[in-house]
Amino acid sequence: EPNEAPADAPAGDVEAAAEKDEKDKKSKKGKKEPPPKKESAIVKAARERREAALKLEEEKRAFEEEQKRIADEEERKRKEEEDRIEAEKQAKRDARLAKIAKQKEEGTYKTKKEKERAKRAEELRKMFGFNVEDNKEDEEGEGNEDKPEKSEKPAPTGKISKKSMMPKKKKQPVKKFGDDEENEEAAVEEKAKEEVKVDEIKLEEKVEEKKEEEEGPDWEEIAEKEELEPEEEKGKEVAKTDGKENSDDEDSDSDNSDNSSSSSDSSDFVGYRSPIIVIMGHVDTGKTKLLDKIRRTNVQEGEAGGITQQIGATFFPDIALNEQTKKVDPEFDIEVPGMMVIDTPGHESFNNLRMRGSSLCDMAIVVIDVMHGLEPQTVESLDMLKKRRCPFIIALNKIDVCYQWSSKTYTPIRESLDRQEQFVRDEFQQRFDNVKLQLNERGLNVALYWENEDPRSTVSIVPTSALTGEGVPDLLYQLILRSQTNLASKIEIKEDLECTVIEVKNIEGLGTTIDVVLVNGSLHEGDQIVIAGLGAPIVTTIRALLTPQPMKEMRVKNEYMHHAKISTSMGVKICAPGLDDAVAGSPLLIVGPNDDVEELKDDVTEGFDSVLNEFEKQPEGVYVKASTLGSLEALINFLQEMKIPVFDVGIGEVHKKDVKRASIMREKKRPEFALILCFDVKVNSEAINQAKTDDVQIMTADIIYHLFDKFKAHMEKHMESLKTENKKVAVFPVVLQIDKQYIFHRGDPFIFGCNVVGGQLRIGTPICVPDKENLVIGHVGSIQKDKKDVQIARRGDTVCVKIEQNTAQKHIGFGRHFDHTNNLVSHITRESIDTLKGHFKDEMQKSDWELVISLKKLFDIQ
Repeated sequence: EPNEAPADAPAGDVEAAAEKDEKDKKSKKGKKEPPPKKESAIVKAARERREAALKLEEEKRAFEEEQKRIADEEERKRKEEEDRIEAEKQAKRDARLAKIAKQKEEGTYKTKKEKERAKRAEELRKMFGFNVEDNKEDEEGEGNEDKPEKSEKPAPTGKISKKSMMPKKKKQPVKKFGDDEENEEAAVEEKAKEEVKVDEIKLEEKVEEKKEEEEGPDWEEIAEKEELEPEEEKGKEVAKTDGKENSDDEDSDSDNSDNSSSSSDSSDFVGYRSPIIVIMGHVDTGKTKLLDKIRRTNVQEGEAGGITQQIGATFFPDIALNEQTKKVDPEFDIEVPGMMVIDTPGHESFNNLRMRGSSLCDMAIVVIDVMHGLEPQTVESLDMLKKRRCPFIIALNKIDVCYQWSSKTYTPIRESLDRQEQFVRDEFQQRFDNVKLQLNERGLNVALYWENEDPRSTVSIVPTSALTGEGVPDLLYQLILRSQTNLASKIEIKEDLECTVIEVKNIEGLGTTIDVVLVNGSLHEGDQIVIAGLGAPIVTTIRALLTPQPMKEMRVKNEYMHHAKISTSMGVKICAPGLDDAVAGSPLLIVGPNDDVEELKDDVTEGFDSVLNEFEKQPEGVYVKASTLGSLEALINFLQEMKIPVFDVGIGEVHKKDVKRASIMREKKRPEFALILCFDVKVNSEAINQAKTDDVQIMTADIIYHLFDKFKAHMEKHMESLKTENKKVAVFPVVLQIDKQYIFHRGDPFIFGCNVVGGQLRIGTPICVPDKENLVIGHVGSIQKDKKDVQIARRGDTVCVKIEQNTAQKHIGFGRHFDHTNNLVSHITRESIDTLKGHFKDEMQKSDWELVISLKKLFDIQ
C-alpha cells in the first residue's frame, strides 16, 4: 500500500511521501515474485477423473440422442412399408373377390380342386400318354358334395391333390332315406347361394388374420372351404330332422341305433390312404417286368443282369389305374387315392429284403412262373405271408409262352383266353392245374379269380403276361377291389405316425440317405426324428423330403421332387445328417414338443431285430462295401454262412482310406483277407492306385452271386497254395497191414502188398514200426491199386506200396528189423497235426481224426 499523507500535511511532506512510494515501487520491481504452489498428485488425479466422467456423460448423451433419432426414422419407414403392403394386399383381395363374384355370375367359376384335377389329368397324359376321359357328371357331383377339411387326401407328387373319399363314406348311413338325399343336396345348394355374401365377408376377415399368404390358389381354397362350411352345417341339420321323422316308425329303435353307430363311424372317418402292395416271388419270374408294364417303364433291363438286387417302391396315382380297371368293370369306381407297390428281390441271398417288404404291406402279389411252378423263393414268400396272415393274390405269369399264343396288349385275361385256339386253352389249363396242385399240396385253396366264390378262404389267381400286358387290368382291378372291400377299415387314414426305414443308401450329392415307407401320419422338413443305428439310436433332423415322379421307381436314379410336407402311403427319401450308421427295418419316430428323447430311443430299439445288430466285427477278416444296407446285410449273411470273418463294413464309394484299412491284414499275416468285396459301388482312381501299392485286391460286381463266385475262387486258390506249401509237413494218419504173400522187395525200396486198416495212405507219408520203438523205415514213394498208380488209398483198400529210404535208413531190412507181423503206421508229429487242422480239414474224415487221437497216445504227443 502506498504511504498516504494526511490531508492537512504540508506540501513538503506530501512530496516526501510521494518519493517514498516511488522508491517502494522500484524496490518491489527489483525483487522476483515467488513461484505458484505445485498441485499434488491426488488432486490432479481427482481432477482428471472428474473431467473424464463429464466427457463420458456428454458422449453417452449424444449417442442416446442419435440412437433415438435412428429408431424413430426406422419405425417411420416400417410403418410406411406396412401401410403400402397392406394397401397392395387389400387391392389384390378386392380384385380377387370381384373376379370370383364375376365368374360365379357367368357360371365359369371353378374351385381349386377342379382346377388341380384337370391339371393333374393333363400332366399324366403328357407324361405317360394316358387317354383319360373326364366324367363331367362325376366332377359336378364331387363339387356339390360336402367335404370336411380334414378328409383331404395327401398330394403324392407335391403338385397334385387327391379327391377325398369322405362324401362316399358319409352317404352310407343316409341311403335308407331314399329320395330325401337329392332334396338334401338341392337344399344345400340353395342355402349356399343365399349365403355367398356372408361367406365373402367371412373370407375377408380370415384373410386379414392370416399373415403368410400367397396369391391365386390360396384364395380359391379359402373360398371353397367357406362355401363348404354352411353346406356341412345344413347337411347335419337335414340329417337330424330326417332322423326325428323316422323315429316315429315301428322300427324306430333299430333305425336310430343304426343311424347313431354309422354317424359315429362317419365322424371318425377322415378318408382312405393308398394300400401298400408288396410283389414277391422267385428270381426271374417277372416281378419287375410286371411292374414295368403297369407303369410303362423299363427298369428291369437297366438292372445288372436283369435281376432286382434292391428293394424299391413305386406310387401309382388313381387316375393312372382308372384306365385299366375300366376295361374289366366299366362301372367300377376307385375310392383310394392310388396304390403303393414295393418291389423285392427274388434271389435267395435277399431273404432280409423280402421279409422287410412283407412286414410293411397291406396286401401282396406272389408271382409264379406258369412254366416252372413253385420254386424255392416262391415257397419262402408264401410261408412269410402265411406267418404274417397277410392277404395275397397270385399272378400266374408268362402265359404268353404257351405255344401259338395270340397276344394283344393290355387286354383283360378272359378276353385273351377267349381269343385263343382250343389247343392253346388246353395247354394253359394243363399248366394251371399243375400249379394249382402244387399249391394245394402246400395247404392253399386256389381258384381263377372269376371262379372264386369265397375270396376270404380261397386265394385268387390272375393269369398275366408281363411282356404283353395281358391280365394286368385284371390284376389291378382285383388289388383295388380287395383293398376297398376286405381291407377298408385297415386302409383308413390315421393321424398316428407309422413309418419304417426300408433301405439306407449313399447317393452322390446327397450323402447317406434313408428310404422310408410312410404308412400313416405326416412328415415335415425340420422334424426331429429317431431311428435305430448300428451302435446306438440316431437322433437327427430332416433336411429334405424327396419323392420320385408318379409311377417312377424310387431306387432308379432320376429327378426327385422336393416336399415341405408328406402324408400317408408314400415312399420317401429322407436327407438328414448322421445317417451313416442307420439300420433298415427300423421304425421312424418323430420327437414331439412333449416327448422324451430317451424314451423314444428305447421304443425304437425295443423288439427290433436286424442282421447287423448281431454282427460283430472281427480283428481279422475281409472288408465289405455295398451300395445299400440291404445288399450289405445279404453279403454279411453269405460270409457268415461260409464262416468268413468280416473286419469292417461300409456303404458307398471305395476310397483310399478303405484300401489302407484293408491292407492291415497283411501286417497281421493274413494276406488272404487283404481284399475289399465291393457290390454295386464305384472305386475311385486313388483307391485303385493305393491298392496296387499295398497289394490289396479289390473285387467288384454288379450282380451279387458273381461277387460270391469271385470270392469263392479266391479262397480256393489261396487254400490250394497253402496246401502246396504245407504238403510236406502234413502227415495223414494211416495203419497198414503187410500181406506176407506179397513181399516183392525186402530192401531199399521196400515193395509190399498191404491192406489199409485205417486212415488214408498218401504219397510222401513217413512210415514207422510202433512195435520196434517207432522205428522209421522210410516214406511212401508210390501207390498202385489194380495195377494203376493212385495218389490216395483209404480204409479197406488193398494196394501195393513202395517205401523209399534215405541214406540213414538203408541199413534197415525186412525180416531183420521188422516183418509181416508188425503193423506199419504213419509217423505223425505235433506240427503235422496242426497243419492238418489248419489247411487240410476239408480232406479229413471223422474216422481219420479218431485215428489221429489214438496215434497221439502212441507217440506221446501233447
